[in-house]
Amino acid sequence: MSKPTDVELKQALAEAARMREHGEDPHHVAKALLNLHYRFRYLEDVLVAAEHYLRGQGEHEHARLVRAIEHYHEADSLTSSQYDKPSWLA
Repeated sequence: MSKPTDVELKQALAEAARMREHGEDPHHVAKALLNLHYRFRYLEDVLVAAEHYLRGQGEHEHARLVRAIEHYHEADSLTSSQYDKPSWLA
């Protein structure tokens, strides 16, 4: 499966947000998409931090990696109600 273009992803996320706002998500597809995209953004930060750490392996890079992982875990623990109106769609 090919990766969606930036335009396709933005359209899909906007439609998912609209579906959630109007209660039109009987199979929770929109909720799942919004939740996964939200968490994926944190995992991208973890990847970048891990790549920096592997190149430099210094204290600063290690601390950055640890913070990125902690931020991901914090985001992952949020309740699903906080995904209803994602600020990044504004």
